[in-house]
Amino acid sequence: MNRQLKVALINHSDTLGGAAVVTYRLKSALRRAGVDARMVVYTKGSDSPNVYQISSRFLRGINFMRECFSVARANGWNRDNLFTVSTGAAGYNLASHPWVKEADVIVLNWVNQGLLSLADIRRILKLGKPVIWTMHDMWPLTGVCHQAKDCEGYLYNCGYCPLLHGGKRANDASTCVMDKKRKLYERHKITFVAVSHWLQEKCRQSTLLRDRDVRVIPNAFPIDFFITKPMHQLQTFDLDYSKKMIVMGAARLDDPIKGLDYAIEALNKLFDRSPELANTSLAVFFGDIRNAGAFRRLRFPHRYIGRINDPKLLRQLYAGSDVVLSSSLCETLPGTLIEGQAAGCVPVTFGEGGQDDIVEHLKTGYIARLKDTDDLANGIQWALENPIDRDMLHQTVHDRFNADTVAKSYIALFNELIGS
Repeated sequence: MNRQLKVALINHSDTLGGAAVVTYRLKSALRRAGVDARMVVYTKGSDSPNVYQISSRFLRGINFMRECFSVARANGWNRDNLFTVSTGAAGYNLASHPWVKEADVIVLNWVNQGLLSLADIRRILKLGKPVIWTMHDMWPLTGVCHQAKDCEGYLYNCGYCPLLHGGKRANDASTCVMDKKRKLYERHKITFVAVSHWLQEKCRQSTLLRDRDVRVIPNAFPIDFFITKPMHQLQTFDLDYSKKMIVMGAARLDDPIKGLDYAIEALNKLFDRSPELANTSLAVFFGDIRNAGAFRRLRFPHRYIGRINDPKLLRQLYAGSDVVLSSSLCETLPGTLIEGQAAGCVPVTFGEGGQDDIVEHLKTGYIARLKDTDDLANGIQWALENPIDRDMLHQTVHDRFNADTVAKSYIALFNELIGS
C-alpha cells in the first residue's frame, strides 16, 4: 500500500483574507482526495484540527511589530504604506515544526507580516524537500510591494520605490530586499505557482522570476455551493428583487485598489444616458467601508448592505442578481467575479489582472478598458440588456475553478516534483 502523501501548507491565516480562504479550501479539497494536508498559520480562526497556530499571541505580536518596525525604518519612519509593502525581515523558524519536517511537499502561500522572513524561507529550502510557492500577489517577484500597479521597477532592479518615502533613492529597501530574493532563488529550487496567467506573465517579465519555473493553477472555489436561481422567494436584505440587480463586493470597498470611484462614475454615466434602464435597476454594494459618505454622489439607484458574514446569504444575493461588477485596478484572480458567475451573474470588470482567465469578452461577460468609465458603463448596460444563460455561466467556472479540480492539479504537481 502506498504511503499517504503529506503536505504542509503555510499561510498567514486560515480564515482572514482572500489567500487564507482559498488556501483553507485547497487544504480541505486535498484531504478529500486522500492527501494528509495540514496548515501552519500565524492566526487561526477555524476549529480545524488540521490547522496549527504557531507560538503565543504575545510572541506573534512581537514578530508582527518587528516587521512593522522594518517597514517603517525603510519608509523613513513614515506610517504611510505600512501594510502595502513587506520587507521579509521577521518570522518564525518553521523548518523545525513537526508538520513541516514530516511533509513530503511544502507549499508556501501568503507568508508576510511576521510569519516567515526570507531567512526562514531559506531554512525551509535547506530541508531538501520540494517547495512550492503559490503567489496570491506580486510580492515574490518584486522588491517590497504586493501590487506593483503602474511601477515597472520589478522589471529591472527596483529602487526609487514610489511606496517608500517618496522613492528618491536608487539603493533603497526595495533594491536590498530584491537582492536577497535573487540570491535565495539562485541558490535554491522553488516551483512558483501563479494563480492566473496574468500573474504568470508578470513573472516572465520580472528580473527575479523570468528564468524560474512558474506554473499556473487557479485558486479553489466552492462552485457547487453557488446556485443559479434563488431557492425560495427572496426576502434577503429587504431588496426589491423585481429590479435588475448589479452586485459589487469587497472585503473593504473603499480600498483604493478596488476602484470604487470608477464604479460610481460609470454608474452615474449610465444613469445619465439611460435613466429608464437605471430606474428599473439597483446597484447593491457589500463589504466594509471606512468612508461612510462614499456613496453620496452616486445617483444610480443603490443600496449599501454592509459586510455579509453568512455564506448562505451571499449565495442568495448572487442568485437574485443579474450582474456582478468589479472595478478593481489590479486583481490576481478576482474572487467575486468567480462567485457571481457561478451563481449566473454576468461579470463586468476592468481588465488589469486575472480577469481574462474568468471572462470571455462579449460571450460570458464584459472586460472594459482600465480606468475607462465610459467603457465600464457600456459593459454594465450590455450585461443588463443581454442576459446570458445562467446555467452556462455556472458551468464555465465550474470546469476551471471548483476546489476538487484545483486539488487534482496540485496533486499532479506534487507527484511530479517528488518523482523528479
